[in-house]
Amino acid sequence: MDFALATELYPEDYWYRSDAYLNMDSELDLIQVIQQLHGSLDPRTVFACFGKILGQHLPIKGLQLTLDKQKFVWGRHYGIELQRTVADKQDQFNMVYQLAMPLSSAQAHMLSRLESMFIQPLSNALKYQSMSKQAMFDSLTGLGNRHYYNQAIGTALARANRYQGQVSLVVIDLDKFKQLNDIHGHKAGDYVLVGFAELINEAIRNTDQAFRIGGDEFVIITQGDTQAAEIVCQRIIDMMPKHAQLTEYDIKCSLGIAEAIPEQLADNLYDRADKAMYTAKAAGRNCYRISEG
Repeated sequence: MDFALATELYPEDYWYRSDAYLNMDSELDLIQVIQQLHGSLDPRTVFACFGKILGQHLPIKGLQLTLDKQKFVWGRHYGIELQRTVADKQDQFNMVYQLAMPLSSAQAHMLSRLESMFIQPLSNALKYQSMSKQAMFDSLTGLGNRHYYNQAIGTALARANRYQGQVSLVVIDLDKFKQLNDIHGHKAGDYVLVGFAELINEAIRNTDQAFRIGGDEFVIITQGDTQAAEIVCQRIIDMMPKHAQLTEYDIKCSLGIAEAIPEQLADNLYDRADKAMYTAKAAGRNCYRISEG
């Protein structure tokens, strides 16, 4: 599902095959190894590079690395198991190697040297990944933020124009949210916002993207025409009475839909959907309306 939900990292398995174990007696070019490991800021790429180097120089068939809730996997799951822990100043990396044969003392020394060269670029890549997520995602709900939305809608419209596709925008506003904050406080408001974000993620399709762009304002980029957007909107309305975090405070929402026209600017598309949302509010709230122009 192409939407932004990432307040915390969940376990993921990344599989990489080495070129096969080549020559464990080949001379190790330390400068080349360092250059390769520092060649990317993508954690998966750095890990894949480390696995390939292991496979070229040591009788290692596979590796599993875990750090907190992240998991990386390379190679095969069977062989002689070797568990090691490698730590830097802040993190502790748990490594489980699968060996084709026991390591000699020289090979064990080589593995230690490779690990010491690997941890720093991996840590750098993980920190860069974390900073990138913070820049693109709303810290409270985990949805994409306004900055991410501006990038995503531009990309979606450009793609639609290039391939003559259809894109619709849904603007959502929670009804009487200010009253909720005034009566119950901002903690209750945050509780509702998190619950509503979870509901949106359940309601949208794999091809849709959801964002929180303001206090209680959300938008969804829908791949398709207004009919596709209507289905998403109706699903949100139908799901709200079944969501405990929303029913506890009797929360409802108003939604506006606008389908992009060829060469339309993102701001114009948003304005049309926003006006449709206010039409829904005027119609009694807890409903959606479609832009007429």
